[in-house]
Amino acid sequence: MKYLLSALVTLTLFISCTKAEENNEPIDYTTKNDKEISDYIAKNKLTAQKSDTGLYYVINDPGTGTQPTATSNVTVAYKGYFTNGSIFDQSSSAGISFGLNQVIKGWTEGIPHFKAGGSGILLIPAHLGYGNYYYNGIPGGSVLIFDVKLISVN
Repeated sequence: MKYLLSALVTLTLFISCTKAEENNEPIDYTTKNDKEISDYIAKNKLTAQKSDTGLYYVINDPGTGTQPTATSNVTVAYKGYFTNGSIFDQSSSAGISFGLNQVIKGWTEGIPHFKAGGSGILLIPAHLGYGNYYYNGIPGGSVLIFDVKLISVN
């Protein structure tokens, strides 16, 4: 009986694969990510704005220096973590420099909300991050949160 139940559960799981999984199509995490981000914002009592693309951002300090564009080279200090608080990456306080056209879409769109010297939080749904793909310890479909400080526009 135990084996029969186990076989039925396995068969049910196998049959219940979504059409996207069966056809190797990407899974749309938009609704799930939006709820996860909204819950995180409420739990942490943040005042966030949402862009048309689904990026949420919190401006703690808008900064007073130069405002970057989506193609600017910038230096940013950051800490990246999941909604459960687990850190997956962070820079030193000196930050790192890169072109905003060389990073995930959430950064390309989000960093220009700040001027040099500004800081805040980017809450990035999977479609503006790494999508459905596993990347350096980040599971596909993950919401990414970054505390960012825009040190300079280079």
